[in-house]
This record gives sequence, C-alpha cells and structure tokens, in this order.
Amino acid sequence: MRKQVRKAFTLVEILIVVVILGILAAIVVPQFTNATQDAQAGNIKAQLDTLNNQIELFRARQNAYPDLATNWDELVDGGYIKAAPRNPFNGATSVGSAATDGWHLVDTNSDGQWDTLGATNFDESTGLMTPGTV
Repeated sequence: MRKQVRKAFTLVEILIVVVILGILAAIVVPQFTNATQDAQAGNIKAQLDTLNNQIELFRARQNAYPDLATNWDELVDGGYIKAAPRNPFNGATSVGSAATDGWHLVDTNSDGQWDTLGATNFDESTGLMTPGTV
C-alpha cells in the first residue's frame, strides 16, 4: 500500500503568511499616508521660490514691490508670471491674511514693509503643511 501524500498548505501555514503580510502592511501603509501633503508642500515650496524670485526681479527693475494686496496683474502684465498662482492646498489665488487666502505677505526684516511672499497653511521654516494656520 502506498501512502497518499497531500500537496496543500495547512491552516497554520496560511495564517502565518497572513500575519506576515499584515505586519508588512502596517509598516508600509503609514509611509504613503503623508505622500499627498508632502507633494503639496514641495509644490508650494517650488512656487514660493519662483514667485519670490520674480518679485525680486520686479523690484530690481521697477525699484518698488508689486501691489499684490489687490491682485497679480502687475506681475502678469509685466511678463514676470503667466497667471495668478494657485495655492495647491486650498486652490486660492488671493493674497491676504485669512485662512481662505492662498498667499500672504511677510515682513522678514521687521521694517514695516513686506519683502517676501508666504503661502497659507505652509510653514516656510519647516517646509511642512500646517492646516488651520496662516
């Protein structure tokens, strides 16, 4: 008599594989949860760098900062930017101090006049998104 050999996985073996996959998923999934915010933060950082460079170019040529408190027309009409930039976090193009605005003016040297542009919900010092803050 020949012994019959079964070629199948046991329940214990399958459970071990499922547990291992669960552990791997628990390690990998959190890495992707912040990917959207990281991408938005990188996009805002790149936009801020470009916009601040164009604002400085405008200031060097015109000997004054553009009036961004009303709109982006001076930079668009002068060919410094193609269109009013949108903040990828909230989609706004306005410049102000409210959380609904896309951008805000920053006085970095405390002389009473703005000298750089910042983004709403973005902390320039850390490079991270900060929902709910300006």
